[in-house]
Amino acid sequence: MPTPTERLAELGLQLPEPAKPSFNYVPVAVHGDLAFVSGQLPKEEGEVRITGRVGEDADLEEARTAARICVLQGLAVTADALGGLDRIRRVVRVTGFVASAEGFHGQPKVVDAASDLLAEVFGDAGRHARSAVGVAELPRDAPVELEFIFSHDNVQ
Repeated sequence: MPTPTERLAELGLQLPEPAKPSFNYVPVAVHGDLAFVSGQLPKEEGEVRITGRVGEDADLEEARTAARICVLQGLAVTADALGGLDRIRRVVRVTGFVASAEGFHGQPKVVDAASDLLAEVFGDAGRHARSAVGVAELPRDAPVELEFIFSHDNVQ
């Protein structure tokens, strides 16, 4: 099986510059063979370009695109923390927060875009436990925020 780096290239994707926190936290906390990734917003070149509540300001496809961008951000900060993307061995858990308009119940469909991308990049090791939660608002008016837990090679 190709490495995650090779799979990203095959998919025509590349990791962005790892986002730097604006507040008092670290993007990735490594403990043993687990990497806990702080909530990632759909930032492109440092800006959240898809904004608003899903079902009101953003539609389902825009939100799914935003979820994929969150995955790339999460992989970028994790690769930076671990010394490379190919150090990730398994996606353990994804928690998805979806800024939702009243009556919008498609949170799982939004977060599925992230789950699908992780499976494309990591194969069976990309299948994970997950939550998809609707919330009133997210930082920077983002429609989606994702957290991750990855297992990794803990040789540093």
